[in-house]
Amino acid sequence: MPEPLFKLHIGRKIERIRELRGMKQDALASEIGVSQQTVSRIEQSENVDEEKLRLIAKALGVTVETIKNFNEEQVIYNIQNNYDNAKQNINYQNHPIEKITELYERLLQSEREKSALLEALLKKK
Repeated sequence: MPEPLFKLHIGRKIERIRELRGMKQDALASEIGVSQQTVSRIEQSENVDEEKLRLIAKALGVTVETIKNFNEEQVIYNIQNNYDNAKQNINYQNHPIEKITELYERLLQSEREKSALLEALLKKK
């Protein structure tokens, strides 16, 4: 039985975590002492040697296990659930400006929860 897709490509996981952390390739390159082109090649690689992976994990502020077990589908599912729950809880009994304000506050809270969730997922393992 083949492995699930989310376990196959370590380079893509590194890229997605880097993007979620708001880090550019050149910043990661500087942190681990390589060129931006090298980071680009790493992110295109299915496998990364353990020592390089350890350096990357440290630079990204996560563990090696977090990178190995990263599952973008689960992150997207959790974000979507937060958004759907916020949409369902809107009270349409208020005046229009109050609706907009309430929607904004709920979306802001959803974004905070999403950020906290992503941080927790990145630091989990």
